[in-house]
Amino acid sequence: MRATLLTKVIVLTVLAGTILLFVAWNGSSLPRAHAQHHSIEELEQYRDGGLLTEAENNYFKGSGTCAGCHGLDDVPPVFANTNNAGEDVNPADQWRSTMMGNSARDPFWRAKVSHETSVNPAHQAALEDKCTSCHAPMARYDKFLSIGEHYTIAELEQDPLALDGVSCLACHMQGPDSIGLLFSGNLKFDTNLVAYGPYDAKNLFGAPMVAFVGYEPQFGAQINDAGLCAGCHTLVTETADLDGNSTEFHFAEQATYHEWLNSSFNTDVDPENGITCQGCHMPRIDDAIVISAQYDFLDAAEYRRSPYGLHYFVGGNSFMLELLKNNNEALGLTASTTQFDSTIARTNNLLQNNTLLLSTTVTARSLDTAFIEVDLTNLAGHKFPSGYPARRAFVELIVENALGDTLFRSGGWDQDYEVIGHDAEWEPHHDVINLPDQAQIYEMVMADVNGNKTTVLERAKESLKDNRLAPLGFVNSHPSIDTMLVVGVPGTDMDFNRFDNGVEGSGTDRIRYNVPMNGYDALITVRANVWYQSAPPRWMEEMFDYNTPEINTFRDMYAAADGTPVLIRTSETSDLTVGVDDLADLGVRIYPNPIRDGNLRIDGLDERILDIQVYTASGALVATHRPLGAKAWLVQLPQRNATYLVVVRTANQRFVEKVVAF
Repeated sequence: MRATLLTKVIVLTVLAGTILLFVAWNGSSLPRAHAQHHSIEELEQYRDGGLLTEAENNYFKGSGTCAGCHGLDDVPPVFANTNNAGEDVNPADQWRSTMMGNSARDPFWRAKVSHETSVNPAHQAALEDKCTSCHAPMARYDKFLSIGEHYTIAELEQDPLALDGVSCLACHMQGPDSIGLLFSGNLKFDTNLVAYGPYDAKNLFGAPMVAFVGYEPQFGAQINDAGLCAGCHTLVTETADLDGNSTEFHFAEQATYHEWLNSSFNTDVDPENGITCQGCHMPRIDDAIVISAQYDFLDAAEYRRSPYGLHYFVGGNSFMLELLKNNNEALGLTASTTQFDSTIARTNNLLQNNTLLLSTTVTARSLDTAFIEVDLTNLAGHKFPSGYPARRAFVELIVENALGDTLFRSGGWDQDYEVIGHDAEWEPHHDVINLPDQAQIYEMVMADVNGNKTTVLERAKESLKDNRLAPLGFVNSHPSIDTMLVVGVPGTDMDFNRFDNGVEGSGTDRIRYNVPMNGYDALITVRANVWYQSAPPRWMEEMFDYNTPEINTFRDMYAAADGTPVLIRTSETSDLTVGVDDLADLGVRIYPNPIRDGNLRIDGLDERILDIQVYTASGALVATHRPLGAKAWLVQLPQRNATYLVVVRTANQRFVEKVVAF
């Protein structure tokens, strides 16, 4: 028989309590005998909460089918699906603990679908079909392509391919001819039994995949194209009025893909420096990876693939990942606690290191007021927050005195994890904050046909507020701006998404705080924190007014969860500057400035001077002096190449001068 021919011979043998799967290859390149890596007892345990499905329908197959070659390689010599350091990077196990892998089992999503159909029960079939088109695409589209009928949640609950979520073939079967052109769950699959990958046909070893799985692997440039994500991550819905009647209005529930198009990250605008969705959410490594187990000869250099996209699918929803992990058995999930912990850690790392820059500055200060500016810069390639409209970020500003007592706080949260000072309906965007019950919250707030706030997606007609931070390069002249309007930011806020010269696209915002000092003139510490919530309590109120099995299940899980917001960034500064530029009136001279020998000299002291203190720029006290009749003071500064603040205090005033030591 010629070496290119393949026969499919699968022998299932039970030996010493271990299941062995032998795959016979008739040719010059023989596969190894690949032992499934669990005993019979362990397999039974995995079935209770772990095995990936191998179910199939007319067009799709489950993730367990793909995991046979693209999963864990644990038969020596171990080299497939591992990086250069020998660490396992198999896509099946990285994916299974993500929101993509659990999209159909997500209890928040299931509750929200139930909420929407409870509000408009006559629309149940259409609503469930629309929601499952993205959350259970392989099952929904099989029915749609086969008989053209709506797919239901009742069917999903009994369908293992639906419960497989956004699985392997949900992405790898999307054809190249509709990428970036179809939205709102209108996906187009290539049903010619092909599976697209990011690598060209050179040295393609596809015969086993054709014979054993039934799909022909092909190169598809669309796999690395941001447009692959567009079908679900721009979602425009039809608006119904409060009686459930259809209207002529539409609402962009989310437009993450279009936000990316309207940014400097767009690879069509900047091919050299642009970054696709996959570039952040499936980070590339340059290691040369053997992407299929079973065949030892694939260890050769010509069969290794690079760069390799890690199937992290990391986003910003660590709250829901924690909830999934803590309710693993009840939800029938396939990921282990360790796998969830890994995805949660990656999620928090992305949020805390690749989302925002934050800086805090005291621009001026008197005995009455400290004038503080907090600057935020969006590092994401879309709005922050983006995606599902429940998500929000808020800024907490804390001002403390020298003893650590709080003088002012804006944007904290209470025991219910709600932002303190949040207005009854929604908190407006602030350019200037003067009071502790004002808080800057970056969010989308939806309105119904009557202009009232709503969290019912089908009732959403327009935004009352959308001040989410724009990405770098975002402009209001973009042709699809109607899907991503900035709303509720007053025209007087001239620095929202604007550079200093007034040009759009900075991806920044500046908040000004006027903090009352009430005569306090000593050291203050100013700390700004940015917090993130993917499922805030205010969003749940309208849904929790209903009682359905899905809503009740999620309500219990939500009540038991830790709702502490995720800290994204923190920035801290200290300030002593009150009443500067009047030392000459006292006849006090501080010199030299700059200092080159480390010796700071002060003279002209008299009985009016109570004491002198020298601080580092960060507020650390390094020297203090009480004149007690002496006319001058010489102090050796502890560090060169540093900036110091010299504080001279009288009975009713305080003066500060900055000096630099070289």
